[in-house]
Amino acid sequence: MTSTPLHKGIHPVLEQDHPYIFIDACMQAWPDADYAHAHRHGVTAYAVTAFHPWAGLDEALEGLMFWHLSARRHSHLGIAWIAEDIRHAKREGRAVFVLASQGGDFISNALHRIEAFYRLGLRMLIPAYSRTNAICGGCLDRADGGLTSFGELVVAECNRVGLLLDCSHVGKRSSLEIIERSAAPVVFSHSNPKRLVDNPRNIDDEQILACAARGGVIGLAPWGPLVMKPGSRTRPTLDDFVEHIDYVAQLTGSADHIGIGTDMSLGTYPDHEHDPWGEPAYAAVTREYDQHVTADVRSPLRAVEGFSSYPEVLNLVDRLQRRGYGEADVRKILGENMLRVFEQVWR
Repeated sequence: MTSTPLHKGIHPVLEQDHPYIFIDACMQAWPDADYAHAHRHGVTAYAVTAFHPWAGLDEALEGLMFWHLSARRHSHLGIAWIAEDIRHAKREGRAVFVLASQGGDFISNALHRIEAFYRLGLRMLIPAYSRTNAICGGCLDRADGGLTSFGELVVAECNRVGLLLDCSHVGKRSSLEIIERSAAPVVFSHSNPKRLVDNPRNIDDEQILACAARGGVIGLAPWGPLVMKPGSRTRPTLDDFVEHIDYVAQLTGSADHIGIGTDMSLGTYPDHEHDPWGEPAYAAVTREYDQHVTADVRSPLRAVEGFSSYPEVLNLVDRLQRRGYGEADVRKILGENMLRVFEQVWR
């Protein structure tokens, strides 16, 4: 592979692909990404954030269609319409985008937009991105009122059309109500156990067990702020991240409900925008990490040491094997568990 990346949007190329289906359950990509080599980083399926979290209808539609254009321009890329598209991409040495929305604001009060976006390729939906909206509560808001009456209709409509519900960034009460009401499994695409790191973006044992009981998957994230141990002042390591995998495996009794959601990016991650008139006092997610490790959102230091670029997933494979995970469990964690849910939910 090539040299160490200068920022987290640049990834080395694997000269020879590994044998695993690797599904990244949450990532972002930007216009300057190296799409010509996106199929050579060891990733089979990128669950890409298709548009900005609080996008309205027009912006969401334009964002979604950008990925169709990207796939048309590059013969080695595609859009995952059904789960078999991911298996086919692996056999052909290609990569596919799983189009995902980190937020349901684009739905507004128009329930029919769910089917319309599903027909355009959307396959995963986080109903609320950190803050409360018309569907449900967000994980960073002061109060978590759970699903609204409209939100109950959203869950039922997602089930009807085959859109996978994702509870990362959603408030605890909301996530439990979504899991309970959903006729299909749901996922947490990029959340870690709160018992190990008490970050407001992480989830507790009740949420993990509820998700697993319905056949869902927890996408564990090597994103530094969700892995850095309480009181630590240093960058977390791959071994710290594997502790999260071990924890969920022990809590649920198997590796059957674990996936990976890196929250990495292809291309240059933009600076976060701030409102000069003032912003709500949402719970701090990155404050300690910003202070003690790095506040640069484009730095590879934002991910754990040893898994800050895609080809380093092979480091994860090595650690899992050393910890005693068998080949079947490694395959499940890297992608087969998520693929199982895709096969169950997508129409």
